[in-house]
Amino acid sequence: MPEVELRAGIIDYTDTGGGGEVVVLAHGLGFDESVWDPVVEELRDEYRVVVPVLPIGSHRRPMRPDADLSASGVALVLAEFLERLDLRDVTLVQNDAGTAQLLVGVRDERVGRLVLTSCEALENYPPGVQGKLLKGAASVPGGLFLLLQSFRVPFLVRMQSSLGGMAKRPIPYASVRRWYRPLLTNREIRRDFAKFCRSAAPSTYLDAAANLRKFDRPALVAWGAEDRMMPPATGRRLAALLPRGRYTQIPDARTLVQLDNPVALTAELRRFMKENPLNRT
Repeated sequence: MPEVELRAGIIDYTDTGGGGEVVVLAHGLGFDESVWDPVVEELRDEYRVVVPVLPIGSHRRPMRPDADLSASGVALVLAEFLERLDLRDVTLVQNDAGTAQLLVGVRDERVGRLVLTSCEALENYPPGVQGKLLKGAASVPGGLFLLLQSFRVPFLVRMQSSLGGMAKRPIPYASVRRWYRPLLTNREIRRDFAKFCRSAAPSTYLDAAANLRKFDRPALVAWGAEDRMMPPATGRRLAALLPRGRYTQIPDARTLVQLDNPVALTAELRRFMKENPLNRT
């Protein structure tokens, strides 16, 4: 994988290349670039698709010990990533805790369009049973380490209070092993993960929601119609805050819309981008 050195540390990423418009896909907590693979395959024939491996749990390279890996800090890592690769007028797509929404009104000068798929927002933090368990574990010494051990057991992973509740279709355990291997085997990766888990608060997302009112570029909110962790009502409220926002539901999908129904999601992305051409100068 190509890599880029940022102030926080070295970030790996995938890049389909080409001269098309740039789509940047931001994954959520405990996932890596592979969670977006079905969407990348659907879009790469027409767009340049870039997927950074954000330092929120499944990154393979620990960040520097003094790196700010709070939710807002990771958003700034994403902003610096766009800057270092000189990516402009990007269509920035967030899923789960991808932090893209935290760039609005702060470092959004390289964002031409914004897409928020099922994600924590407004008062929905920590989101669902899964989020509350994670937040609780992060507040207890050794709690995160103990909770992470459950990802060694396929039966526990499939539970509705774990990853099983984030997708309508069973997630292959090979993917789970890939995503959680860094956390289970590297103390420094767990340190980075704990920074994020302990820092985020409801005020983080409420402040971000206030900034959405000032985002004057095209925005799409594409929510899993059957999401239990991130209620569709939250998505509708987000869309209403965005001056040029549109809300749509992705059928037959929960939080991980890119895995549950990548064809429907990419159809909505293509439609959104074609209906909102960039005013390039």
